[in-house]
Amino acid sequence: MKIWKIVSGVLSIVLSFLVLMQSCAALVGEALDSSFSGGGSGLIVFLLMLTGGIVSICLRNGDGLKGNIAIIIIYGLAALIGIVGAGNYADLVIWGVWCAICAIVAAICAVISTPKANKQ
Repeated sequence: MKIWKIVSGVLSIVLSFLVLMQSCAALVGEALDSSFSGGGSGLIVFLLMLTGGIVSICLRNGDGLKGNIAIIIIYGLAALIGIVGAGNYADLVIWGVWCAICAIVAAICAVISTPKANKQ
């Protein structure tokens, strides 16, 4: 899971800047057209994706349950906001699905790395 955390962290950081550029363009479109296109939701997804990527890279060696739960919460919020708040900005659903995949893999990693109590 160490490799997954590094790969997903780097991809999340790189993709978050793409989300930032698209969200800024969507915000300009909202200002000119006065319609909801999801630019504000995109900025929140950008911040959460960036944070999730940094946390994922920082916790790549740790097998702690707390770190995995933090990653699940960060990516889960990003997925929820990305999918629900997309509006006319359909690409935000794609980024929301990416964040959902990262949250699911972090949940699997949390289950795998949880130490089992020895029953005597």
